[in-house]
Order: sequence, then C-alpha cells, then structure tokens
Amino acid sequence: MVVADSDIPVPRIDTHAHIFHAGMPLAADAWHRPTREAPLEDYLSCLGRAGIGRAVLAAASLFGDYNDYALAATAARPNLRTTVIVDPATDVSRLREMAAAGAVGLRLQWRSTPAPPDLDSPPWRKLLRTVADLGWHVQLHDNGARLPAAIEKIERSGASLVIDHFGRPDAALGVNCPGFQAVLRAVERGRTWVKLSADFRVGPDALVRDLTAALLRHAGPERLFWGSDWPFAAFEGEVTYEQTLARFEALVPDAGLRGRIHKAAARFYFMQ
Repeated sequence: MVVADSDIPVPRIDTHAHIFHAGMPLAADAWHRPTREAPLEDYLSCLGRAGIGRAVLAAASLFGDYNDYALAATAARPNLRTTVIVDPATDVSRLREMAAAGAVGLRLQWRSTPAPPDLDSPPWRKLLRTVADLGWHVQLHDNGARLPAAIEKIERSGASLVIDHFGRPDAALGVNCPGFQAVLRAVERGRTWVKLSADFRVGPDALVRDLTAALLRHAGPERLFWGSDWPFAAFEGEVTYEQTLARFEALVPDAGLRGRIHKAAARFYFMQ
C-alpha cells in the first residue's frame, strides 16, 4: 500500500515522464517500439490518483525532435513543464517560443546512441551556450562510462545539468563506477542534479539502494529529484505508477527527506 506524503507542504512532483500518441512520427533509429499509446489524459489520471500536483515531461527520443505534443500540453497547463530534443542548428527564436510554451531544458538521450555527437563542435557549443542563456538545463541520459566527458563539456557551457536514472553506472562496479563518481563530483560543484528514477532499468535492489545512499550522502535531498519514468517503455505491463511511488518511499523512507526532494524540484522547475 502506498502511503501518501500528506504532510509535505509543497506539491509532490514527478520529474520524469513521457507522453505520446499513435499519430506521432517514430524516429528511424528508435530503440523501442511502444506497445500502446501514452496520451496526456492517461498520465494526468495517474497523477490525479496519486495526488501529485505537478510534473515534468522528458522529451521522448523515440520520436526524435518532434516536440509538438509535449509543448501543447505544457502550454495549456501551468502545472507541467517539458524538455525538448532539437537539432543543434535550431534558431534561437524557435527555442524562445518553446520556452514560452513551457520548455525548460534540452534533453540529450544518448543511452542508445553508438557514438554521441561532439559537444566541442561549433554548432553544439553554440546550442549549449544558448541553453545556458535561456536559463534552461541540459538533461543527460547516457551510459555511466561516457558521462565524465559529457559532464565536463556541459559544465564548461555554463548550463545546469540534470542526470537521469541514477547516472546509469556499470552494475558490476556500482558506486565505484568512474562515471558515477564523476556524477558525485559534479553534484558537489553545485550545478548538477540527479534523478532517482527508473530504478527498474538500473540494476538489482542492492545496487539501487547503494546508489541512493551515496547520492543522499554526497548530494543531499536538495540535489535530487524523483521521477516515475511513466509509461515505462520496454517495461510495459511489468511496472505500475503505484509501484514507482512505493519504491521511492522504500528507497527514501524518511518523509521529511522526500519532502525536501520535492521542494528542490519545485524550485528548479517551477521557481517556487
């Protein structure tokens, strides 16, 4: 049974979810073909049943740089924000339009990319600088082993950084994975946050608990966010929204700490 955090004085925030419908164009290199739609209405129903007041959509790489559906959702609902995936040549005026519609960050979903782009190339350096100028953040999802180089280049741009899914360390190395250690060092430098999200993708229970403990110890709740990863792509039918909430409460059993994590998300994504 999921226990509601009714004593938390700020709305609970789910900082990682995806929405899409059957009419959206699937990217040619999509790593997964969804077995069903994940429309906004279904996601809002999950939030309503769970008593969660706000949410942040993560741009779904399955659909490349098609951001229209998420942007329409955030433009119409002040309790939603989204990240976007864009070509590095995207004009700044278009990025400003996205910001006005509720976009707050650039997503780099490279976990399934054999060779990530060169962030030192002029187009990418310009885009990252523009992201920083807009007050956006970079949302990064990649293999733990590739994180150190990306973190260095993103930090150099001046943009804030949010790292998905515990940093996805090598399961055999756990907290000693060089990539995870780089994440901890980045958090300590003050412009990086980490999501406690999608533990079902990360590894066994013992690993996830070790990672959570290390992040709480080094980052503290003010540098962590929680996300469900709804609708659980490639895990459809195996994970429920209620299970992700229960898992968060098991990993962070102190309601006060959970409240501080939600408050950190309110400050970061909603400036409250």
